[in-house]
Amino acid sequence: MITILGRATSSNVQLVMWAIGELGLEHTRRDYGHVHGGLDTDEYLAMNPHGKIPVLQDDDLVIWESAAILRYLCASHADDSLWPKEPRARALVDMWAEWGKNELCNAFTVPIFWPRVRTAAVVRDDAALAQAVARFNGYMVLLDQQLTGKTFVCGEIFTAADIVIGHLLYRWFTIDVARDPHPQVEAYYARLSERPAYREHVMVSYDSLGAEGA
Repeated sequence: MITILGRATSSNVQLVMWAIGELGLEHTRRDYGHVHGGLDTDEYLAMNPHGKIPVLQDDDLVIWESAAILRYLCASHADDSLWPKEPRARALVDMWAEWGKNELCNAFTVPIFWPRVRTAAVVRDDAALAQAVARFNGYMVLLDQQLTGKTFVCGEIFTAADIVIGHLLYRWFTIDVARDPHPQVEAYYARLSERPAYREHVMVSYDSLGAEGA
């Protein structure tokens, strides 16, 4: 039985849980982090010395880092569409997944989500936030171009790249910031929002993360 340690309101946990939902895997999730605590215990640090979420337990195997967990789940349980076995096809998926994790996530979570949602307005650096939003809108231009003429990021088939990139879009489209119009991305988000696993594991309220006076 797969066990995921991490709270439902964590975007990194949501990435993993969406994959589990798409794969239809039996699992248990336990709340760790934020108000639930547990990350600084000896037991948890023995699994993940960095004290972060999520952690996956699969029998005697322990994996941390959401993208590594995703690749493990895909390699172990996915068919050839989600995570292609052919190296060239997989490289395309992996390339966009890496861009999503290393560029898109890093441009959104700390520079935008944290100051806009998790930081009180009286101490927020609005100029830095505006710059971060403008930069992220630039990334959306690139994603809009990639999605032109496609149903999903890498073509007509839903892949792991969509999980890495798409899990951010619920927060991007519901957060109170100045979004430029990106019609291909907006249509893509609407398609993702129709997927049951996305609705269950990604479209999760983040109100509990908000700072007072935010």
